Formats: sequence, structure tokens, C-alpha cells
Amino acid sequence: MEANEPADEPPATTDPAVFPASPRGIDPPEDPDSYPYATWSPWIAIGGAVSALFLGLLISLPILWAAGGEDYDQLGWGVKAAVQFCTALGFLIVPFLFAREFPGGVNWRQAAGRLGFHRFRPGNAAKWIGIGIVAYIAFAIIYVSIFGEPKQDDIAGDFGPVWSQILLIVILAPLSEEICFRGMLFGGFRTRFNLPVAAIGAGLVFGALHFSTGPSAVPQLMVLGAIFAVVYDRTESIWPPIIFHAINNAYVLIVLNS
Repeated sequence: MEANEPADEPPATTDPAVFPASPRGIDPPEDPDSYPYATWSPWIAIGGAVSALFLGLLISLPILWAAGGEDYDQLGWGVKAAVQFCTALGFLIVPFLFAREFPGGVNWRQAAGRLGFHRFRPGNAAKWIGIGIVAYIAFAIIYVSIFGEPKQDDIAGDFGPVWSQILLIVILAPLSEEICFRGMLFGGFRTRFNLPVAAIGAGLVFGALHFSTGPSAVPQLMVLGAIFAVVYDRTESIWPPIIFHAINNAYVLIVLNS
């Protein structure tokens, strides 16, 4: 090498457009698979969750207007199912837009990675899903023994035939809610807070947004949301909490239809 020839620079370990510095100002991760994947602050995460809910309501307004129903309870199952579908769309669209743009623009595949769409180890996922199920059952037993059986509206019956209930409750709801409340919301919290604080914070928001289905069920849903967050954190993939959420919803649907 000539004396005046510059030395080779070490290769960059990260693409700053994909892995910009976190809101805490720490360096980008050297490993693209490092956790947490979120690159936005808790405040942006909260704003995203509110925006997702608002967008779902906004998309559903034309359907409600076309149905001409001012009383939601009097609407047909098709309209109610369409409104539920629009709500899920809001929970899907906003997280991907936020993950793509905050901070710095990335492509859709990279946005999915920021939301936790990574491969996972099946054995580890099964372990944490099992721990989550046991923890939730234990909490539910203690809660019911102290406060009694929580009362929650049977919204499944509003969505018509079983195939429609399965599509909306067992497939679409777990996918959209986990992306929104674990991938985006909890992910944002986790960039600033430790696991217990971030999980509880995301669980509080998740449970509060289910208030309309029955106030007495909110505490259990808050705990369930926090458990989903722990499963996400420990498996480092959004897929295990989606599977866990789908199992929970399928069980509830079977009980309601039995």
C-alpha cells in the first residue's frame, strides 16, 4: 500500500437508514436481529395506537352511514362484521406506516422487521406460551375468587355465522392487535423502559381499549396484554404472541358457541 493511500475503512455494521439511533440516543444495533426492533419513542407509540383506533373508526363511518343505523345494536351482522374488519385494518395500517417512517424511511419488509416479524425457535415459543397460559389462568382464578366472574359482552354473536366469527376473532383480531399493541406500542415502550414497566404500560392500554365490552373484564385483559408482551419480549418475535392470542380467542369462541 502506498504511503499516501488511505487505509481501508472498516465495513459498516448497520445501515443507518434501517437502524437509526433509538430515541434514547444509543448506537444502532450491530445485529439486525437484535431486540427491541422498534426505533420510535413511547410517545410516538401511544400516538400510533390512538391513530390506529381513530383510523378504524374513520374507515367504518361510510359503512355505518350507508346502513342508515344510528343504533349499533340494531344493525345486521354483516354491518357489524364490516365495522370490526375496518377496526382491524386501522390496527394494521397505522403500525406499518409508523414503522416505515419513524425515524427515517425504510421499505415495507424492513418495517415488518421493526414490528417483530422475525423467525423464532419453536421450543422457546412453546415454553413461553405455556408459561403465559399458566400465569393467566392463575391470575384469573385469583381475580374471580376475589371479585367474582367478570361480565363481558358476547360480541361473537354479532358477527354472524361461525366462519365469520373465526375470521374476525381467531385470525384477524390476534394478527392486527398484536402488531398494533405489541409490535408498535410495546415495542416503543421497550426502547425506553425495562420489561415490567413496558409490559404493564402496553397492557394497560390494551385492556382500556376493551372497556366498551365490559368494565369488569378490563383488569383481566390488562394482565393478558402484559403477558402477551412478555411472550413477545422473550421470544423476540411477534409470531408467538399472535399464536397465543389466537389460542385464547379460539377457546373463548368455543365456549361461547358450546
